[in-house]
Amino acid sequence: MSEALDEMYLFGEEKMEKAISQMKREFASVRTGRANPAILDKVVVEYYGAPTPIRQMAQVSVSEGTTLVITPFDKSIMKELEKAIIKAELGVAPNNDGVCVRLNFPPLTEERRKETAKEVKKYGEDAKVAIRNARRDMVDHLKKIEKDENMPEDAVKDNQDKIQKLTDKYVGIIDSLVTEKEKEVMTV
Repeated sequence: MSEALDEMYLFGEEKMEKAISQMKREFASVRTGRANPAILDKVVVEYYGAPTPIRQMAQVSVSEGTTLVITPFDKSIMKELEKAIIKAELGVAPNNDGVCVRLNFPPLTEERRKETAKEVKKYGEDAKVAIRNARRDMVDHLKKIEKDENMPEDAVKDNQDKIQKLTDKYVGIIDSLVTEKEKEVMTV
């Protein structure tokens, strides 16, 4: 196999891996019945004029499985921390006791679980679109290699099959991750 084909497969597989990583990051921010510190990853606080992620300015821990406890390193930012959490619309109200901010996550209602499951499916679909785009790029690259190297027709067909198998493998991974996350969301 030529070096150009090797590069094409490496590049395509890397794009597919990135799509799955992105989907996993999105899943981490999906609210289930339990407290998950990853839900704060998108929340930033104005700290001395710079937007700063909460995890860089506070210790975040889970208490009793349903409560996040955010203890800032600098107590003077409690109000800004509270405002940022409210602004992020996480679906929970922050409780500021002067030392830390607590986020109590109530159990999800059946309706909210179904909405969240739909959200999970959407993230899965987005990842599949990214996988299909990577496949399209690989096929386009294969056509270019075919012209440049005057590749035999059966070799082109074999490589197209290989690209499809790779695509199917990653779509299967996405499907199983989506099913797993949906099950987690729907579990009371």
